[in-house]
Amino acid sequence: QVQLVESGGGLVQAGGSLRLSCAASGRTLSAYGMGWFRQAPGKEREFVARISWSGAILNYADSVKGRFTISRDIAKNTVYLQMNNLKPEDTAVYFCAAARRPYYTGSSYGPADFDSWGQGTQVTVSS
Repeated sequence: QVQLVESGGGLVQAGGSLRLSCAASGRTLSAYGMGWFRQAPGKEREFVARISWSGAILNYADSVKGRFTISRDIAKNTVYLQMNNLKPEDTAVYFCAAARRPYYTGSSYGPADFDSWGQGTQVTVSS
């Protein structure tokens, strides 16, 4: 059974930084890619970032490119999302997710490509 536990959310002023963590159990990051998604009130869940099983492929939503960085620590089986220069429009609940398919290097990384989700962590950016 896969379990994902996020942490690191909070309240920050615009221009500030936060680092989210997602500790995984039941699925090794050395075989499965991971992703970060977010959902703001009244909006659909949207893709934020993804790291492939090898760590060689990184993808970002256009809205966060140059500000957010996804990374991982294989030894800790943990994935991170470093968020810099935060904006009020980044306010949302952030979810980490584990990829459905092992050793996947394709270009599809929507919600349907992930089958295990964390409980989410709130990020609030004040103006």
